[in-house]
Amino acid sequence: MASGPQFNLDHDVVYGAVERVSPLVERVTCENPSRFTFKGTGTYIIGNDDVMVVDPGPPEDGHVDALVAALDGRTVTHFLITHTHGDHSPAAATLKQHFDAPTVGFGPHPLDRPDPDAASEDEDSGFGFDDDEADEPTEQVESENEGYKSEHAHDWDFAPDMVVGHGDVIDGAGFSVEALHTPGHISNHLCFALGAEHSLFSGDHVMGWSTTIIPPPDGSLNAYLDSLRLLVPRDETVYYPTHGAPITAPQTLVPALLGHREARTEQILACLGDGLETIKDMVLRMYTHVDKKLYNAAGASVMSHLLALHEIGRVTCSDDQPKPRSTYQLAD
Repeated sequence: MASGPQFNLDHDVVYGAVERVSPLVERVTCENPSRFTFKGTGTYIIGNDDVMVVDPGPPEDGHVDALVAALDGRTVTHFLITHTHGDHSPAAATLKQHFDAPTVGFGPHPLDRPDPDAASEDEDSGFGFDDDEADEPTEQVESENEGYKSEHAHDWDFAPDMVVGHGDVIDGAGFSVEALHTPGHISNHLCFALGAEHSLFSGDHVMGWSTTIIPPPDGSLNAYLDSLRLLVPRDETVYYPTHGAPITAPQTLVPALLGHREARTEQILACLGDGLETIKDMVLRMYTHVDKKLYNAAGASVMSHLLALHEIGRVTCSDDQPKPRSTYQLAD
């Protein structure tokens, strides 16, 4: 398999500080580092006196206070929301108590709020690794699945004041941004292009420190790949992901991300062609170079590819809906 995308882990931040990243853009980073958020959520402020705020972040008091201070004396015209995961959108509701500006997004959270009184399904979500094959399996499964199903990880209450779709333009004071619908990580994901600086606020769609998680049931690898292809012909020269440092060579990174996913799909098809039918067996062949602690995370990645192949009819499954311990075969 060819070498994958080159990631940048060099990202120093000062939590709560206003950092100038371009003539029109500032960033304030929330102190919420984790396996999902890297060094934390970076909230962007576009403009000078009249500004737009991209991804206000989680409703943590310290972060909200830092944003209120950073925006003091300025007019907020819009809160731009890339998507409704809990590290991106919830603080908008608190900030609207201070600034009379509409929230802008593709729509509310696409999943229904879980019923706390509903009986939980007693289904093993693991991939069948023994303890000597994958240490800390629960933690690794959480990193791809449970972490995105938790109450913390979803903004169930968000509903945009302004609903925008692909290609819609939001006008500001001396600049405008274009909304790009980029589903995959979640179906209501938007990127925002700032034409004045040939830059793109890429949310979680493209990040420079990691590949993007495609969490079930709303995440879709097929939609994600289409959304990556959407960016290839565009002329932005820098991306500002919500997590991590600016991406200064997106024309190199985006094709590399596509190539990485496409090569992984070819590996999985080769495994199926050789008679390997389970995710566990595929992981044991494909990931011999990684720490065994990561086998369950690798299994979640393989499953996202199998879901995509099942969706387009290239793979069949032993169950009505693909599951971690289903068996898979190439379609006739």
